[in-house]
Amino acid sequence: MSVPSYPDVGDLAIATVKRVVDYGAYVRLDEYEGIEGLVHISEISTTWVKNIREHVREGQKLVLKVLRVDRERGQVDLSLRRVTGREKTDKMLEWKRAKKADSIIKGAAERLKADAGTTDKIRLLLNEKLETPYEAFQEAVEEGEEVFTKLEVSPEWATALAEVAKSKIKLEKATLTVTIELTCRTSEGIEAIRTALSNAKKVKKPRGASIRIYAIGAPRYRIEATAREYSEAEAILGSAVEEATNTLKGLGGEGRKVS
Repeated sequence: MSVPSYPDVGDLAIATVKRVVDYGAYVRLDEYEGIEGLVHISEISTTWVKNIREHVREGQKLVLKVLRVDRERGQVDLSLRRVTGREKTDKMLEWKRAKKADSIIKGAAERLKADAGTTDKIRLLLNEKLETPYEAFQEAVEEGEEVFTKLEVSPEWATALAEVAKSKIKLEKATLTVTIELTCRTSEGIEAIRTALSNAKKVKKPRGASIRIYAIGAPRYRIEATAREYSEAEAILGSAVEEATNTLKGLGGEGRKVS
C-alpha cells in the first residue's frame, strides 16, 4: 500500500467542502488523493461567525492554508481566513491550468492509444523540463508541435499534444487596467515612486503577457496588464498593484487602488 501524500504547513491547497457542522467544515483536499481536513469555525472568517453556513456550503471549492499536519492520525487543520485575495486568485488559476494541462495529455494519449506507463513518462518529462506545462500548451496553439519536439518529445506525441491543445485552449488577449494613487512626502519621494512603479512592472508574468504603466496626472498612475486570458491579466494586475504599494510603503510613502 502506498503512503499517502500530505501538504506541508504553510501550503495553499484546493479543497472541496464535504460536510458543514456547527464547529467547522470538513473538506477533501483535491490535490492529495484520499486526504481530508478540517476548517475550524475560528478559521473561517476574520470577523465573528454567527452561522457558519452563511460562509461555506457543501460542494464549494475553497483555497485554504495548511496550519497543522498530523500524519500519524491523518489529520490536517486548515484556514480560510488566512488566505489573501491574491493568494486565492493565483492558486485557483494554477490549479485550473494544471487540470487543463492534464486533460490535454490524457486527450493526446487517447488519440495515440498509449498505455498508462507511456503517458506517465510524457507527463513526467513535461513537468521536469517546464515550470508550468500549461504555458507550453498555450504556445503550441500559436506555434505548433515544434514547442514539444524541442523538448525531445517524440514526433507522434508532439503532434497529438499540439492538436489537442488547439482544441481545448482558445487564446484571446485580455487587457485590464487599474488606477492607483501613490504619494511620498520624503526628500526622496519622486525616486521612491519611480522605484515602486519599476518594481510593479517587473512582477512575474507568463509568456506573452505584458504590463504597461503611465501617469494620468500625479499622484495617479494607471497600470495596464495584457495576457492571454482574463484571469491571467487579473492576477498580473493584482500582483503589480500589491508590489507598487508595498514597495512605496517600505520607502516611507503610501499607495492605494483608486479604481
